[in-house]
Amino acid sequence: MSHAVIIKDAVKKYGDFTALKQVNLEIQPGEFFTLLGPSGCGKTTLLRMIAGFNSVDGGEIRFDDKVINNVEAHKRDIGMVFQNYAIFPHLTVAENVAYGLKARKTPKQEIPGRVEEALKLVQIEKLKDRKPNELSGGQQQRVALARAFVIEPSVLLMDEPLSNLDAKLRVQMRTVIKKLQKRLGITTVYVTHDQEEALAISDRIAVMKEGNIMQVGTPEQIYKKPENAFVAGFIGTSNFMDCIVSGNDPDHASLEIKGEHSLPARLRTPYSGNAILSARPEQLFFDQEQGLSGTVSFSTFLGDFIEYEILLDNGQTIQLNEYTKDVHTVRPDGEKVHINFNMDAVSLYRTDTQEVISK
Repeated sequence: MSHAVIIKDAVKKYGDFTALKQVNLEIQPGEFFTLLGPSGCGKTTLLRMIAGFNSVDGGEIRFDDKVINNVEAHKRDIGMVFQNYAIFPHLTVAENVAYGLKARKTPKQEIPGRVEEALKLVQIEKLKDRKPNELSGGQQQRVALARAFVIEPSVLLMDEPLSNLDAKLRVQMRTVIKKLQKRLGITTVYVTHDQEEALAISDRIAVMKEGNIMQVGTPEQIYKKPENAFVAGFIGTSNFMDCIVSGNDPDHASLEIKGEHSLPARLRTPYSGNAILSARPEQLFFDQEQGLSGTVSFSTFLGDFIEYEILLDNGQTIQLNEYTKDVHTVRPDGEKVHINFNMDAVSLYRTDTQEVISK
């Protein structure tokens, strides 16, 4: 049975350095939850606290209603998949997968059947008698997954499990992991710095920065409605532009970009002052007459869309994506263009706090 993982005001310190600053999260039973952020943001520290490898210096971590702060790691009913696989080189594939069952004193007669079932889940049952040095990186990762799944843990923890694989294999393995997790319904906490991986695999994501949670949401919420400028810049590609907002009436606000282009806006609350407009490449479009003036400086045909680099007359370079289903030709370098914005999709942030102000 899967547990909820409740993290309340969790703190981790290393001397004078605070790695986690009163983190609060609630991960639902059976959920695939990802901790995402740049190196040093605290995501692996938090995962290791859940696992019992790091002590908790403040707050508490619960599995359902049980506080586990002082429960030893081997008594937490977790499975763990590491970045470096951590499989035993002297044992066969089957022996590696059986190791956790033996450690848990599973009856001997049950072990072969459960090992066989786990190997079938990850589709390597024919490799059961091989040693790790006879396997590819992807096959070794499947062994690590089978070893974690076979003990039927209540919580599965994964620390950058795909970072040592090549790009094509990473895509294949993230699909395998997601399908297995969905089939087994195990509460999974997954750590990665790869934003595309996080978007593809997660039910929800927590974006972290410097020991703080910046936003929690579904992949769609994180991508389409970033709550602050950090999330907008870290997830995907965003074009940032300084602007001035006039918004005493939040439903009929306006913004001006460098004195060149005025746009209507809708705000959460009244605000007037300096702001940052964040527009993803697909939230920009070529306009016949209105918008910011610029020149196509570079284009890349990528099959389902064309990626344009536009040098604006004000000196800023931006990226705009145009989908090939909507157009028939690629604009040549040097073409003069006008760029406009899908104001229902872009985001606005206060310059001082970096917090979102647009609806």
